[in-house]
Amino acid sequence: MLEKTVFDSGTALLSSQLPPIPAKRYFTIGEVADLCGVRSHVLRYWEQEFSQLSPQKRRGNRRYYQHHEVVLIRKIRSLLYEEGFTISGARNRLDEVRGELRLRDELLAVLQILTK
Repeated sequence: MLEKTVFDSGTALLSSQLPPIPAKRYFTIGEVADLCGVRSHVLRYWEQEFSQLSPQKRRGNRRYYQHHEVVLIRKIRSLLYEEGFTISGARNRLDEVRGELRLRDELLAVLQILTK
């Protein structure tokens, strides 16, 4: 509840001040909002803007986020609120990082083949 109080007062939390992510398989939108220091309507908006963010929807269109999506939301939040990226810039940065990770994985695969 402290996160909501601090967030509602107009003072944005820094990433280092966010609570740890519990070891759970699924999180509701309210839990994710508390864990990431943003409101639930912001999360729904980000789903439209970031294709990487797509929580599972179950009965009654309820959203259930997995651990990796909570980490992604924290990264998006950091890019937008702390590093000053625009939505478009944050989207591009996430695509760059994903491309870098894919390239690293491909290079590791080639390296394993060559060392056999």
